[in-house]
Amino acid sequence: MTDKINIRKLEADLWESADLLRAGSKLTSSQYCMPVLALLFLRYAYSRYKMVEAELLKNRPMRGGRVMPVEASDFAAKSALYLPREAQFSYLVCLPDDQPIGEAVNHAMTLVEEQSEQLTGILPKTYTMFSDELLRELLRIFNNKTQDEIGGDVIGRIYEYFLSKFAKAVASDDGVFFTPKSLVKMLVNVLEPKQGVMLDPACGSGGMFVQTGDFVSEAGMNANTQMTFYGQEKVEYNAQLCLMNMAVHGLNGKIVSGDEANSFYHDAHNLAGKCDYVMANPPFNVDKVKAESAAAAGRLPFGLPGVNAKSKEIGNANYLWISYFYAYLNDHGRAGFVMASSATDSANKDRDIREKLVLTGDVDVMVSVGNNFFYTLSLPCSLWFFDKAKRLENKDRVLFIDARNYFTVVDRTLNEWTEWQLKNLQAIVHLYRGEQEKYVRLTADYQKEIRSMAAEVRSRGEEFSNAVDEDTRGHFLGLMGWITDAVKDKFDVEDLKTRLNNQIDQTKQCMKCSASAIKKREVKAMRMAGEAFIAYLNEILTVISEYEWLTSKFGLDGTYEDVPGLCKIATIDEIAEKNYSLTPGAYVGVAEAEDDGVDFHERMNEIHAELKKLNSEANELMGEIMKSWEEWR
Repeated sequence: MTDKINIRKLEADLWESADLLRAGSKLTSSQYCMPVLALLFLRYAYSRYKMVEAELLKNRPMRGGRVMPVEASDFAAKSALYLPREAQFSYLVCLPDDQPIGEAVNHAMTLVEEQSEQLTGILPKTYTMFSDELLRELLRIFNNKTQDEIGGDVIGRIYEYFLSKFAKAVASDDGVFFTPKSLVKMLVNVLEPKQGVMLDPACGSGGMFVQTGDFVSEAGMNANTQMTFYGQEKVEYNAQLCLMNMAVHGLNGKIVSGDEANSFYHDAHNLAGKCDYVMANPPFNVDKVKAESAAAAGRLPFGLPGVNAKSKEIGNANYLWISYFYAYLNDHGRAGFVMASSATDSANKDRDIREKLVLTGDVDVMVSVGNNFFYTLSLPCSLWFFDKAKRLENKDRVLFIDARNYFTVVDRTLNEWTEWQLKNLQAIVHLYRGEQEKYVRLTADYQKEIRSMAAEVRSRGEEFSNAVDEDTRGHFLGLMGWITDAVKDKFDVEDLKTRLNNQIDQTKQCMKCSASAIKKREVKAMRMAGEAFIAYLNEILTVISEYEWLTSKFGLDGTYEDVPGLCKIATIDEIAEKNYSLTPGAYVGVAEAEDDGVDFHERMNEIHAELKKLNSEANELMGEIMKSWEEWR
């Protein structure tokens, strides 16, 4: 919840800053977009710089009684961007009023470019166009702790929010939009990149590269030595953001932008058949692609999709993208991408291409995603995965997962997969691939996490216990004896759930009792502490719920079974019987309804009897009303 609140706050701050820029200048939305985002980039770079610096100083050797200063090479080894003093956000914020801030920010951008070859010429240096007062206010807005707490592809997310509010014209260009972090993580989790060449031919703000870098780093490897990143992005702004995003995460990459990066007509890096990994979230349903130019650009192992005979244009480019992603792979490559849900069973030439694709045996996993996963759009989508080096047992099989009803609601317009939900979906893929040991490791991680969280319950409740009156405190602390049993190596999940729910109910009672026993000015703080404690208990219940979701389907040892409404492993023959549809719902079916113990016919008779009685009472009431009306007249 904290991360969500912080992101929302950051978005609001960005809105305010953009309004300031608009009010203080005569620039268009596309002109003032980049200066604001570059300041955001600089603040985020500074946050990462301070984090890495603190890490480096922990075990820093000493010379002459002094700790040796950190150097640019130290940060490079940590895949982080080194910031000279005059490029650090704190330096700019603390500049005295008599020093021109615009020149200082321009100089800071120049210094940053000198630290990263791929940023050369990317960062704006137009800050002298704005008043000092305006720039100081912008620096103040971005100088908050929120930036230090948010990780991941924050620039891309803020960029999309920014475009949705201020630059509709830019946002509508080719329907480009930011890929939600949980979808990117799902792609990366299934592909499990370790080493080699990775391409994103529609790279946007670079989220695929960032998450891949994180995945490789978490495995204890250096992303820059293990991976070679290539990207194409037609929209210049997006490409600039991609380069900034990669730089702040310490990643190197070759990104081509502009007309030569239009993937329909150019293989800018000459990577057909050479990629170990391909990841993308291309614009959906693009029309008016010139068929002759697309054919000349190649990468079409299954031929062109449908072409309008009159205009000589491709009416829907979804299967151009799908063909490209396959064509870029080497003989052991893997691809994962987001695609419009309609593409899984579109007809005509699309269907013919899909048949050829299925018959290669390289379609690996298909996942249906529900509505509201995108930040500004509500459309559903599908995740496609190819694997040219599938294990022999799976060569003629495809795993279908229907995850449309599996998600966490962020707010009324946005859904996502939590970390545990991502792990659960990945676990299904592991079992399909015969990697049972990874499943068992996950269940052990669940148990360890639940025990660890339960062990912290007492300390998490201290703030609340200190805020209530003495009598309530004694009662509250006495309720926590169950914790000792909860942290044992073997624990009863159902019993733990009961105890946690009881603890929540008792905490609410303690809040109510203490509210009348303490001073009025202390009540608000007490309630906030109580609500925070209850929120923590609910976090434990959420982890338990995800643990039960997984183990109720596949057990503790991880025995794969098709689960109606969720997953099925289908053979190519079964797919052929369904006219080569790759829609998961066509295979997984519908989940079995839980038996609620109510006899249907008996309950229907009861409902009819109740309805008959209500109708009779309504008629009597209407008669009385009419009678009263006549008497009144």
